[in-house]
Amino acid sequence: WPGLVVLAVFAIVQLSLSQWRRADTCLFVGVSLVGFVLDSTYVQLGLMQFQAAVPWPGLSPVWMVALWASFALTLNHSLAFLQGRPVLAAVLGAIGAPAAYWAAASGWHALAFPLGLAPMLGATATAWALLMPLLSHASLRLRSLDATAKYSLLQAKP
Repeated sequence: WPGLVVLAVFAIVQLSLSQWRRADTCLFVGVSLVGFVLDSTYVQLGLMQFQAAVPWPGLSPVWMVALWASFALTLNHSLAFLQGRPVLAAVLGAIGAPAAYWAAASGWHALAFPLGLAPMLGATATAWALLMPLLSHASLRLRSLDATAKYSLLQAKP
């Protein structure tokens, strides 16, 4: 539960300082939902088992959704260099995500892979090779819509 407090503080600070507040808010909600569905699918398929499956046994736990939400707030900022670079985004996703899941399993024992390491690494590498370019494109698109909305508001003021 302390992680949720940290997420709340991070989100408040990030959103208050962001020049793309609407885009970041959309990403925060959307990516959290995508992450919940993806990790819950892994659990349901038997590829992943969370050690602290709170509050939903058999689904992605709230602390994992918080990590997804935190990740979402990096897409327009520290990960903005991936926007417009789908191949780089796919490579980073295919390598980084499986490494993060493996580290969480081996270092912190936060999750286990009931069907073995190889199926889980393969599933996450494939999913993230597809997901990361889509998220990068969505963040760029939302950012441009946010900028267009701000420009329209500025033009409408007398």
